[in-house]
Amino acid sequence: MSGGSIGNAASSAGGLAGPAALPGPAAGVPAGSLVVDGVPYAISPGDTIAQAVVRAGDVPGSGGPLCLAGDCPNCLCEVDGEAYVRTCLAPARPGMHVRRHPATVGENPPLPVVDLGDPVAAPPEPEIPVRRAWVDLVVVGGGAEGRAAADAARAEGREAMVLDGADGIEIMGVYPGPGVVAREPGGMLHVMADEVVIATGAAEIHPVCPGNRLRGILTAGAADQLAAAGIELPDAVVVGEPPAGAASGAGRRVPGTLVRFEEDEARPGWVGAVVTVDEAGAETRTPCRTAVVGLGRASRDVLARMAAGPGVVAVGAAAEAFPMPPVPVDGVVCPCMGTTVGDLEGAWERGFTELDLMKRSSRATLGPCQGGVCLPHVRSWIASKTGVVPDPFTARPAARQITIAEAAADVTVDAFRRTALHEEHLAAGARMDRFGGWWRPWHYGDLHGEYWAVRSAVSLGDVSTLGKMIVTGPDVVELLERIYPCNVADIRPGRSRYALVLNERGHLMDDGMILRDAADRFTLTFTSGGAASAEMWVRDWAEAWGLDVRIMDRTASLGAINVTGPLAAELLARAGLRPTPRMMEHVRTEVAGVPCHVMRLSFTGEASFELHHPVDRSVELWRALMALGRDLGIRPHGLQALMALRLEKGHVMIGLDTDMDSTPRRLGMDWAVRMEKPYFIGRASLARTAGIPDQRRWFGFAMDGEVPPDGTPIFHDGEIVGNITGGWTSPLFGKALMLGWLRRGEPWPTEVQIGGRTATRTPTPFYDPEGHRARA
Repeated sequence: MSGGSIGNAASSAGGLAGPAALPGPAAGVPAGSLVVDGVPYAISPGDTIAQAVVRAGDVPGSGGPLCLAGDCPNCLCEVDGEAYVRTCLAPARPGMHVRRHPATVGENPPLPVVDLGDPVAAPPEPEIPVRRAWVDLVVVGGGAEGRAAADAARAEGREAMVLDGADGIEIMGVYPGPGVVAREPGGMLHVMADEVVIATGAAEIHPVCPGNRLRGILTAGAADQLAAAGIELPDAVVVGEPPAGAASGAGRRVPGTLVRFEEDEARPGWVGAVVTVDEAGAETRTPCRTAVVGLGRASRDVLARMAAGPGVVAVGAAAEAFPMPPVPVDGVVCPCMGTTVGDLEGAWERGFTELDLMKRSSRATLGPCQGGVCLPHVRSWIASKTGVVPDPFTARPAARQITIAEAAADVTVDAFRRTALHEEHLAAGARMDRFGGWWRPWHYGDLHGEYWAVRSAVSLGDVSTLGKMIVTGPDVVELLERIYPCNVADIRPGRSRYALVLNERGHLMDDGMILRDAADRFTLTFTSGGAASAEMWVRDWAEAWGLDVRIMDRTASLGAINVTGPLAAELLARAGLRPTPRMMEHVRTEVAGVPCHVMRLSFTGEASFELHHPVDRSVELWRALMALGRDLGIRPHGLQALMALRLEKGHVMIGLDTDMDSTPRRLGMDWAVRMEKPYFIGRASLARTAGIPDQRRWFGFAMDGEVPPDGTPIFHDGEIVGNITGGWTSPLFGKALMLGWLRRGEPWPTEVQIGGRTATRTPTPFYDPEGHRARA
């Protein structure tokens, strides 16, 4: 099948037939065809996916002008599971499965439903190779302008590389350096160069008017491409400049300026007529089945706008200042996001009058083509309001959609680390999840069993992810006094203190423990999420103040196991720890033959001992403790149980309960701040705001029934006054216990509505408010 025509699809929805419409082989399914939404399409030699679909009388997308040059979103489809493929550039192959993206403009393609199985297992996709190159010059675009730039460089003895779409190369992005990342047949290409020349030419202007989302509209360049491929353009009319190539004689010229496209009543969704207006204002309606538009060009400069600066230059049409298109008055401006001229008006009326604000408010230019189609129209529209044409915005990689596998190709660093006990957790049946930059056990299959093991017996928790730091030196006390809002100098060796970490604004960044080992040596701990930046924070302040200290981050070299529960002391006695340290004490000794720094504290509300130890001994220590506690009912607990246990104690979880502006006062943690100290980070801010009434507080709540989801709004007198940050249906209390924010100021309501039910503001801790259990 070498011929064909556009606009002959049997389906009134543009070929969007369901599986029931798919004929069987006996009905004549073309051999070697591709399948789009359950409909087979024959492939002619040299066809792209879009050409094969148009050849059969359909369109590859859900409507709108086709440029067939990779500039617009109107042919984007999901191809063999990969979304946002430009079907006009992708060669058609037998057996391809293509799905159109949602017909509603602005919707995203659906996420595939995948049975993850073991979430830690490596994905089944094949490895994507990366080719790396270092050259003097990279030329993006293989046209006359690009080839001339490459030839000139070679004449000077410079090494030049030309990257062109005709060779199957798609440019993902241009980065400062400069560098170019591209997709090439078989893998990815990363090129570093002294200079990058952007010779991408110009893109055709798309029409913005009523009806511009109909099927059957082509740019002049697309018409030429189809005609050259032997694809007939049925009953075509031409508005504006006619095609200059193979389609130069196709279609009747329609004089005047384009006003709108009208739908074909016999073929809903397809163009049926073009309406133009002459200089006298008289309209002419011209029936058609194909509309070809030649409305001018705009520089194809998305790549040039990514890394404008030294080493990156645009040449030829990519750098040309083309005339702005006429100011749009109606229709869809941004086909990617469905932004209309009315949306631009609405954004303008709300005060978003600059291009960078306009695009964020109206969503124009935010789609896959990054303004490749709509930016000239948006600039023209703003210029009509201000009298000044705004400069285009900086574009961001990727210029072409890229898969996560392609982005991560040749990257060997695991973004989520694993503790030394990872395999032990899997062997115990743990469901692993990512939290605080680590893979951690979420649960072991029995949440309530893990909870009761902590409350009634003994349990182990892997807390190796906590930040761990050693700080020593003559000025160590002065450093820590300045960093922390609590007193440090009076901590005796062998003792510890809970501490907040505040920023200069007095907002809570992190929390942890200060443990004094000797007069000039301290161990500091931080949360798992805060561990990555803790060393930078402490070291930067020490250097800024010129203090004589030594800092060593031991997060990766030390494992940590939390032994918690009323039988924790008995278990550790069996492991050789006698006597066990008292609350807030710490000792360095051996446990089950493994050297440990034993810290007595509690996050669960029960007696707890953190055993910090060399990471290469973690498995040995874990197995020894599990064996020694078998008759005590020992079992490990995961994060889900830990969240429930800490919630009953009202302990704050940094990043989950806190916002960027959470202060100690708002959290009810003024007791952890010593304002009588002459200086600590954040003190000036806390002092300045101390006398200002605060409209936010973090409270506990309780109510009957099951707990609603985290984030559920809190209502009072019919208004939203806050939200819950965490909740748990406690088997111990038989109630839903919650922590959350109230944001309306005093008097704080005692009863609120959460999830349609009445909840009572309740003091925290809910569990053992005197702390007897933790100190036992």
